[in-house]
This record gives sequence, structure tokens and C-alpha cells, in this order.
Amino acid sequence: MTLSRDAAWELLCEYTKGESLRKHALAVEAAVRGYARKYGEDEEAWAVVALLHDFDYERWPDAENHPYRGVEILREKGYPEWVVHAVLSHAEYTGVARETLLERVLFACDEMAGFVTAAALVRPSKSVRDLEAPSVVKKIKDKAFARAVKREDLLAGAEGLKLPLAEHITNVIAAMRERADDLGL
Repeated sequence: MTLSRDAAWELLCEYTKGESLRKHALAVEAAVRGYARKYGEDEEAWAVVALLHDFDYERWPDAENHPYRGVEILREKGYPEWVVHAVLSHAEYTGVARETLLERVLFACDEMAGFVTAAALVRPSKSVRDLEAPSVVKKIKDKAFARAVKREDLLAGAEGLKLPLAEHITNVIAAMRERADDLGL
């Protein structure tokens, strides 16, 4: 099967009607693409994985079904097993180890893209364009901000990439700036 970003977007939109979850997928895609460029990897293939990591979440938001229902659909559609494994590995509770660079990048970018979005939206500009890593680090330390985000996941993501937290945040912000208009940021 040839991986297609357009086909991945269509599948995402078929299962995800909510704008915020679609924008989350686009934010994660932007961040993962940024890392694919940084590491000299296949941007399109990595983008497909990023777009599809939560495509089933709106229909099946519980840990019993997500991402398991999604990977059943991916397998039925002929997606390669490395895509399926990457999608499974992004959720801590699946017990699927993050073995590849792509899997570590997806995990690191998933929560961080959401957190960066939240940090941007509370700024007067409501934009990622003037957001810097120190502001995000400060928000991470504020336990009342974006309470649902596990701080240990944000830290573990950067550690998995062997990057200082501020550098990882800077990379994610830079990648999201490239897609700021699409993200509404």
C-alpha cells in the first residue's frame, strides 16, 4: 500500500467530525513533520501516522476501544504493520513499546502539540506566532493550567527524544508556526 496524506485526511474526516480534534491531528502532523525533516525521515509517511493516531477517538474515546478500534480499521484498509504499531504505541496504556524514532516522536508530539495549542490560546494574540518555550515551561509548572495533561508525559516525550524540554517545545512551536493559519493559531 502506498501511504497517502490525502487518504489519511479523508479517513480522519470520516471518523472525526469535531473541529478541535481535527485541528489536534493537524498540530501533531505539523510537529511530527518538523521532526521528520530534522532527522531526515519520510515526511509524508510520518504525516500519515500523525494524522491517523487519534482518528478513532471521537467515536471510541475510552481506553477499552481507542486506539484498538482504529488499528482494526487500519489493518482492514491495508495499512502496513509499522503504521499500526506506531498508532498503538502512542497510548501509554496499550503496553505497546515505542521502539522506533517515529514512535518516540509521535508520543512526544501528541501531548505537547495539545499543550502548546492551549498555551497559545490563552495569550492575548491567541497565536503560536509569538509563543516562546519559556512561556510554555511556565505553564507546565502551573498545575492548574490544562489540568488534564499529564506533565510526566510531556517530560517523558522530550526524554524519549533525548532533548531538553525547552528544545523540544521550541521544535514543536516552530513546526506549528508553519501551519498556524490551518490551526487557527
